[in-house]
Amino acid sequence: MNIRSIALAPALVLGLAFPALAEKIPLNEISSYLNGLKTVTSEFTQVNNDGSISTGTVFISRPGKVRFEYNNDSTLVLASAGNVAVFDPKSTGGPQQYPLSKTPLSIILDANVDLGRANMVTGYTEAKNSTVVTAQDPAHPEYGNIQMVFTGGPTELRQWVVTDDSGEKTTVILGEMRKGVSIPDSQFSIRNELARRN
Repeated sequence: MNIRSIALAPALVLGLAFPALAEKIPLNEISSYLNGLKTVTSEFTQVNNDGSISTGTVFISRPGKVRFEYNNDSTLVLASAGNVAVFDPKSTGGPQQYPLSKTPLSIILDANVDLGRANMVTGYTEAKNSTVVTAQDPAHPEYGNIQMVFTGGPTELRQWVVTDDSGEKTTVILGEMRKGVSIPDSQFSIRNELARRN
């Protein structure tokens, strides 16, 4: 037995002793998975930039619509018709509103998610049997990014971290997702919510 064989022997034994590391889920498979999500509801836990924690229920209707309802709090976040509105009971004015396209969450809500687009994916790794994908709007990287965590077999979105244009991070950890549920469009209407609160 030569020196090289002896040197490789421990590596071979280690390789047999431990299962192979999970492979990264291909980006085209993740894109197909996201495009296949039409309606979803899930409980969620949100970790805010200041370390505070909120819980609630998220309702997603792709493309372009999301509703975050918070437990023990009448704060509501709605996205529809290309806009996001944050209804904060502590605010004396109306809701804070801005274009959906200016938040990295728009990447998940897009009508056609294509993670293969040039300069969209800025990070793509495997960690703890999960695939972690960091994506941005390639035309506007200054809007921030979204880091999505997926598990495989079958592919499932588990959490995301949005880093906004000011560098603040918001983590959303999903519970069990219920897919294909019926969610009325009125649930996402910013105009209806404005009327209800006035």
